[in-house]
Amino acid sequence: METELKLLLDPADAVLLRRHPLLRRHALARARTQQLTSIYFDTPDGYFRRHNAGLRVRRVQRQWIQTLKADGQVAAGLHQREEWESRVAGAFPDLAALADLVGDRSKWRRRLRRADLSAQLVPIFTTRFRRTLWQLRLGHGEEVELALDQGKIIHAATSVPISEVELELTSGAPAGLFALALELQQALPLRVCNISKAERGYALLAPPVPPPPLPAPPLMLAPVSSAGQGLQTIIGNCLAQIQGNEDGVVHGSDPESVHQMRIGLRRLRSAIKLFARLAPCPAALQAELKWLSGVLGAARDWEVFFATLATLADANPVPARWDALQQAALALARQHRHRAGLALGSVRYAAFLLAIGGWLHSAPPDGRMQRLPLADFAADTLRQSHQKLKKCIKRLPGGTPEACHRVRIAAKTLRYASEFFQSLYRPGPMRAYLQALSALQERLGRLNDAAVAGHLLGQIAHRHPELAYSAGLVQGYLAARSERQIRTMDRYGRRYMAIKAPVLQ
Repeated sequence: METELKLLLDPADAVLLRRHPLLRRHALARARTQQLTSIYFDTPDGYFRRHNAGLRVRRVQRQWIQTLKADGQVAAGLHQREEWESRVAGAFPDLAALADLVGDRSKWRRRLRRADLSAQLVPIFTTRFRRTLWQLRLGHGEEVELALDQGKIIHAATSVPISEVELELTSGAPAGLFALALELQQALPLRVCNISKAERGYALLAPPVPPPPLPAPPLMLAPVSSAGQGLQTIIGNCLAQIQGNEDGVVHGSDPESVHQMRIGLRRLRSAIKLFARLAPCPAALQAELKWLSGVLGAARDWEVFFATLATLADANPVPARWDALQQAALALARQHRHRAGLALGSVRYAAFLLAIGGWLHSAPPDGRMQRLPLADFAADTLRQSHQKLKKCIKRLPGGTPEACHRVRIAAKTLRYASEFFQSLYRPGPMRAYLQALSALQERLGRLNDAAVAGHLLGQIAHRHPELAYSAGLVQGYLAARSERQIRTMDRYGRRYMAIKAPVLQ
């Protein structure tokens, strides 16, 4: 199992890395340099890519080495995946030798023994780069191989540069990788890299397009897991959603990318809060999470607001200067989207990811997280959250905005917790429970969107006094609609109260 942290480095900063005092302090021997050429293989229909794997043959000095990497996961730049290597006679894979190497327990043994697979293999792209290697021993005994790779990925007449730092763990805990990266980042603007050279190579095969928005990936928890294992899986799942939407926010224009990344941040904050009594998150890290949530939240609020104006225009007579009002909203939405993109490309964001990765992989001091069964923790957490939401709902009659806000926050917390632990519960009752909870939260979310829209209309009126009259009319309409909706909230609360709480499997 390979465990490595991948970081992007500006080529101009390579000299600073080579001279960094940390390398001299922790080096076990002098650095060595290799010139590496790797040929990546796949079938014309992308068999290995479809199975989340990469197959290559690499020339190292006078030897050819084949490597299969598969079934990996990535969180905060930490790549963990199975890896098999063996020597081969030349620049073509030997799938039979790989099949013997992976062993009987691996699903890859059967796949590699497919009769027609080897005959279909073709070279698809090549990497050529110079690698400088340092063997390091860190302060807590972790042994790390630090590699600086500089070169390019080539497909036909197209190429993209390589300038990466890889920190591969050879012994010890992964937390040491993050600590080392954060120390290096104090002098170098390193950025977290969630994609491998193979993934970048595959991207050359097709025209670049902004990736689609990524909702929360499926989350499966083993019933026999400890609370500590559950925390690692849940936080990793949240980070996958956050980082899976980075490119869409930075390079795309679909509002759903911002929405899904913001959901990932909310889920992350919720998970940290749920596990706080067992694994407190450092205040400095929570402050950075709040900063990032604020930047994405502002972008999301303005994009929702612009969409709200468009919906109102379709359904109602519009006041004077409506087009100017919409254009002002669109300009501010684009401005905040740009700010969100700048934040995601910043060293501050990279430091946040490294810090949360280090916290996630640091062992809790007293081991409670590893002793407590996850199923017990989940049952206790959902029971408390359910009771809190019921208390808030009982205060709904009378329908004040404050009461609705308290219900919305409690419902959101419970929904995220229920989704985190969903796989531990009986599917039917949990599905019905989540449907009722989602209906309640969606209704409350509309009220919140209207309240946010009223606030943003006030900002537009302040910036553009000539639009104050139009903004005031829209504010009045939204306020009246919200009052009508608030009066019906008690009914949605009663529907939720009638649903039975889910039951563990």
